Amino acid sequence: MNKRIILTAAFFGGVAVLLGAFGAHGLKNLVNASSLEIWQKGVDYQFYHTFALLYLSTFARYRNKLINIAYFCFTFGVILFSGSLFLLATRDISHIGFTEFIGPITPIGGLLLVLGWIMLFFAAFKDK
Repeated sequence: MNKRIILTAAFFGGVAVLLGAFGAHGLKNLVNASSLEIWQKGVDYQFYHTFALLYLSTFARYRNKLINIAYFCFTFGVILFSGSLFLLATRDISHIGFTEFIGPITPIGGLLLVLGWIMLFFAAFKDK
Protein backbone atom coordinates (compact mmCIF):
# COMPACT_ATOMS: atom_id res chain seq x y z
CA MET A 1 0.00 0.00 0.00
CA ASN A 2 1.11 3.50 -0.76
CA LYS A 3 1.02 5.93 2.14
CA ARG A 4 0.77 9.01 -0.13
CA ILE A 5 -2.29 7.63 -1.91
CA ILE A 6 -3.98 6.60 1.34
CA LEU A 7 -3.30 10.00 2.92
CA THR A 8 -4.76 11.75 -0.12
CA ALA A 9 -7.83 9.51 -0.03
CA ALA A 10 -8.28 10.06 3.71
CA PHE A 11 -8.04 13.82 3.22
CA PHE A 12 -10.51 13.82 0.31
CA GLY A 13 -12.90 11.57 2.24
CA GLY A 14 -12.87 13.73 5.35
CA VAL A 15 -13.32 16.91 3.34
CA ALA A 16 -16.17 15.30 1.36
CA VAL A 17 -18.02 14.51 4.61
CA LEU A 18 -17.57 18.10 5.80
CA LEU A 19 -18.63 19.57 2.46
CA GLY A 20 -21.63 17.26 2.27
CA ALA A 21 -22.77 18.29 5.73
CA PHE A 22 -22.18 21.95 4.92
CA GLY A 23 -24.21 21.62 1.74
CA ALA A 24 -27.08 19.87 3.51
CA HIS A 25 -27.23 22.21 6.48
CA GLY A 26 -25.31 25.42 5.82
CA LEU A 27 -26.19 26.09 2.20
CA LYS A 28 -29.78 24.90 2.30
CA ASN A 29 -31.19 28.35 3.00
CA LEU A 30 -28.58 30.33 1.07
CA VAL A 31 -28.68 28.92 -2.47
CA ASN A 32 -31.40 27.61 -4.76
CA ALA A 33 -32.20 23.93 -5.36
CA SER A 34 -30.24 23.84 -8.62
CA SER A 35 -27.10 25.09 -6.88
CA LEU A 36 -27.57 22.50 -4.12
CA GLU A 37 -27.71 19.78 -6.79
CA ILE A 38 -24.46 21.07 -8.28
CA TRP A 39 -22.88 21.09 -4.82
CA GLN A 40 -24.05 17.53 -4.15
CA LYS A 41 -22.67 16.36 -7.51
CA GLY A 42 -19.26 17.70 -6.46
CA VAL A 43 -19.48 15.86 -3.14
CA ASP A 44 -20.59 12.63 -4.84
CA TYR A 45 -17.74 12.63 -7.34
CA GLN A 46 -15.24 13.46 -4.62
CA PHE A 47 -16.47 10.43 -2.67
CA TYR A 48 -16.40 8.14 -5.71
CA HIS A 49 -12.81 9.04 -6.40
CA THR A 50 -11.83 8.80 -2.75
CA PHE A 51 -12.80 5.13 -2.97
CA ALA A 52 -11.00 4.83 -6.30
CA LEU A 53 -7.84 6.17 -4.67
CA LEU A 54 -8.16 3.69 -1.81
CA TYR A 55 -8.43 0.87 -4.32
CA LEU A 56 -5.53 2.32 -6.26
CA SER A 57 -3.37 2.14 -3.14
CA THR A 58 -3.59 -1.66 -3.23
CA PHE A 59 -1.76 -1.67 -6.57
CA ALA A 60 0.88 0.80 -5.49
CA ARG A 61 3.19 -1.85 -4.06
CA TYR A 62 4.13 -2.79 -7.63
CA ARG A 63 5.70 0.61 -8.41
CA ASN A 64 3.74 0.77 -11.60
CA LYS A 65 4.03 3.99 -13.64
CA LEU A 66 0.37 3.68 -14.62
CA ILE A 67 -0.64 3.75 -10.96
CA ASN A 68 1.24 7.01 -10.44
CA ILE A 69 -0.43 8.52 -13.49
CA ALA A 70 -3.84 7.35 -12.24
CA TYR A 71 -3.09 8.85 -8.83
CA PHE A 72 -2.30 12.25 -10.29
CA CYS A 73 -5.28 12.11 -12.66
CA PHE A 74 -7.69 11.24 -9.83
CA THR A 75 -6.19 13.82 -7.46
CA PHE A 76 -6.16 16.74 -9.85
CA GLY A 77 -9.42 15.59 -11.42
CA VAL A 78 -11.15 15.82 -8.03
CA ILE A 79 -9.63 19.22 -7.36
CA LEU A 80 -10.66 20.63 -10.73
CA PHE A 81 -14.00 18.84 -11.19
CA SER A 82 -15.43 18.94 -7.68
CA GLY A 83 -13.69 22.20 -6.78
CA SER A 84 -15.14 23.99 -9.78
CA LEU A 85 -18.61 22.62 -8.99
CA PHE A 86 -18.33 23.93 -5.42
CA LEU A 87 -17.36 27.36 -6.71
CA LEU A 88 -20.13 27.36 -9.32
CA ALA A 89 -22.74 26.27 -6.76
CA THR A 90 -21.86 29.13 -4.42
CA ARG A 91 -21.28 31.90 -6.97
CA ASP A 92 -24.47 33.71 -5.93
CA ILE A 93 -23.35 34.05 -2.32
CA SER A 94 -19.57 34.23 -2.76
CA HIS A 95 -19.65 36.94 -5.44
CA ILE A 96 -16.44 35.59 -6.94
CA GLY A 97 -15.83 37.57 -10.10
CA PHE A 98 -14.14 34.87 -12.15
CA THR A 99 -16.89 32.22 -12.14
CA GLU A 100 -17.38 32.61 -15.89
CA PHE A 101 -13.89 31.12 -16.29
CA ILE A 102 -14.60 28.22 -13.94
CA GLY A 103 -17.13 26.51 -16.22
CA PRO A 104 -14.50 25.22 -18.68
CA ILE A 105 -12.41 23.84 -15.81
CA THR A 106 -15.11 21.31 -14.87
CA PRO A 107 -14.78 19.21 -18.06
CA ILE A 108 -10.98 19.28 -17.77
CA GLY A 109 -11.34 17.80 -14.29
CA GLY A 110 -13.82 15.27 -15.65
CA LEU A 111 -11.38 14.29 -18.38
CA LEU A 112 -8.67 13.74 -15.77
CA LEU A 113 -11.03 11.51 -13.81
CA VAL A 114 -11.76 9.45 -16.93
CA LEU A 115 -8.03 9.21 -17.68
CA GLY A 116 -7.47 8.00 -14.12
CA TRP A 117 -9.94 5.16 -14.68
CA ILE A 118 -8.29 4.29 -17.99
CA MET A 119 -4.87 4.16 -16.31
CA LEU A 120 -6.32 1.96 -13.55
CA PHE A 121 -7.76 -0.35 -16.20
CA PHE A 122 -4.40 -0.73 -17.93
CA ALA A 123 -2.55 -1.14 -14.63
CA ALA A 124 -4.92 -3.96 -13.65
CA PHE A 125 -4.67 -5.49 -17.13
CA LYS A 126 -0.87 -5.37 -16.96
CA ASP A 127 -0.76 -6.79 -13.41
CA LYS A 128 0.21 -10.44 -13.16
